[in-house]
Amino acid sequence: VASKQDGYEDFLSDIIADACLSIMPTRRTFNVDNVRSCKILGSGVLSTTSLQGMVFRRNVESDITAMRDAKIAVFSCPFDIGTTETKGTVLINNADELKNFSMDEEKLIENQVKALADAGITCVVSGGKVGDMMMHFANKFNIMVVRLMSKWDLRRLCKSISATALPNLTVPSTEETGFCSIVQLEEVGDTTVVVFRQEREETAMSTIIIRGSTDNIMDDIERAVDDGVNSVKILTRDQRCLPGAGATEIELAKQLMAFGEQTAGMEQYAIKKFAEAFEVFPKILAENTGLKANEVLANMYNAHQDKISGINAGINLESDNCEVMDVVERQVFDLFLTKHWGIKFALNAATTVLVVDQIIMAKQAGGPKPRAGKADPDDE
Repeated sequence: VASKQDGYEDFLSDIIADACLSIMPTRRTFNVDNVRSCKILGSGVLSTTSLQGMVFRRNVESDITAMRDAKIAVFSCPFDIGTTETKGTVLINNADELKNFSMDEEKLIENQVKALADAGITCVVSGGKVGDMMMHFANKFNIMVVRLMSKWDLRRLCKSISATALPNLTVPSTEETGFCSIVQLEEVGDTTVVVFRQEREETAMSTIIIRGSTDNIMDDIERAVDDGVNSVKILTRDQRCLPGAGATEIELAKQLMAFGEQTAGMEQYAIKKFAEAFEVFPKILAENTGLKANEVLANMYNAHQDKISGINAGINLESDNCEVMDVVERQVFDLFLTKHWGIKFALNAATTVLVVDQIIMAKQAGGPKPRAGKADPDDE
């Protein structure tokens, strides 16, 4: 997290931990897709918050802007009267027939909305357009209407509120109806958002509202949040950690170098070069901080000569000098699985390149050789 926005790592770590713990499942694996992020321009990074539920940068369609203990019906179709597949022609001879035709259409729409209200539905989420007549009767029966154009947002909302998206305007059953503690329209900065907030202990989705003065800062924070959530995912699979700040790489390099010295033959050169490759990690950390890489490596190798306390010696990036520190005491750790698979993939890539013993080069196709001298224009 600190690699994206230095100085905010402690604040962001608490936000990410709260968002992940609020949806931590007990009977299934942790899914990183259940932690969503919503970027809203304005304020500063320290205004970033997390909540249980989902946030959408949209406005509500109805006059009702808040609903508590809402029973929600989700439709993937437009919230409007259905149209026929083929065009129909209605012959109207007088004004009474026109009036009766319009009244019949209104009665049909009113019955559809009234059936939803009688079933206890207080909020409707539609995946398509909302008709004016439907909106009129929704306001009449105190039904809140929200429109989501993205089918992915619709699916995530269904997962968050335990609802089923219906393809037609029918009254949902008890199993198909979703529930949300609070659905309301809020204003964050100068942006209007619709918040589906859950107040129960275990929820299916959580959202981190990212604030920032520029889009670039918010993009960095979003990447930091994504890295933090993936780290939580790895910790749910394997809780083992290793000393960070380059301590693990230098210890591996030192032990591989000692192993190479004991190996006879030409293999020792390959082992030593493999050991030198691990020095890249502390070098990059030192150069990014503005420290002298060679001096940092010398101090770390010197500290790692102590087999008891020196094994945890890493770079102190907060110091202006090339100092080392006890990373376990400062609680700087790296995930075991991240390093394990990183080294494994790098080793596989290197061995794949080394096993290639033939290089096929494209050559000119066979045939008679061209005649020497000036070419004859008649041959063209």
